[in-house]
Amino acid sequence: MESFDQESPQYPERLRHIPHPPERLWSVGALPISSTKTLAVVGSRALSSYGRHACENLIAGLEGYDVSIISGLAFGADACAHRAAMRAGLHTIAIPGSGLAKDVLYPKSHLELAEDIVTSGGALLSEHEPNYQARQYDFPSRNRIMVGMADVVLMIEAGERSGTLITAGMAGEYNRHLLCIPHRIGDAHGFGAQVFLRLGATPVFEPNHILEALGILPRASDEQKRLPLDLSQNEVSILALLDEPKTRDEILRVSELPAHEALSVFGMLELKGIIVEEFGVWRRA
Repeated sequence: MESFDQESPQYPERLRHIPHPPERLWSVGALPISSTKTLAVVGSRALSSYGRHACENLIAGLEGYDVSIISGLAFGADACAHRAAMRAGLHTIAIPGSGLAKDVLYPKSHLELAEDIVTSGGALLSEHEPNYQARQYDFPSRNRIMVGMADVVLMIEAGERSGTLITAGMAGEYNRHLLCIPHRIGDAHGFGAQVFLRLGATPVFEPNHILEALGILPRASDEQKRLPLDLSQNEVSILALLDEPKTRDEILRVSELPAHEALSVFGMLELKGIIVEEFGVWRRA
């Protein structure tokens, strides 16, 4: 375990510039190099199946890029983000509300996850001395470190009374780019996203949206895929409407085809692997 203060070259540069930065940090494992882009992932402890699917797929799409995933080791979105990062071969940093000694690490049931993070080349980080036991008021304080270290913050989901709302608000205070995964109208898990999207947060439908926010150019293989030459006129007309991701209802409203024909074209384009549906939104594959 290492300890360092604000004067140390190991101290994260972005963290120096937030209000009331930690005076000292303790770490286990390897912190990312300064050129690595950082994405803080926040969300509900009671993660929905939709939120889990979105989190796993978005992070999986970052495979091969120099990105570190930061989260808080908690249940739900945090654990999902750490595990998805490791599956994708990405660096990940866990920042618990406790010290880093094994007998106080919180939550205790995520001790194995914490060990996996270090073994995979990631890191554990805390502003508390190693044997410090987490208290309820430590978590908002912990979250300021997550946001402070991040280039971009991704909110998976947050209910009306979720502490994630406070963390997302910090993104604005610290001048961090906030991304939100859209949810259906009336979805209790989507309350936070709906609030912050109205306030100007960026909706994210695919991994390339995260790369764009991080200032990373997608690989050509991820950006350009050849289309087959045997597309019908109807298939071409539907595909032309997908210059950006849209819901099926949005496409049906603007398409000149009868609904039953348009739906048939959807099926053919999907079978050919040209379009895919993610999180209720259709886009080019």
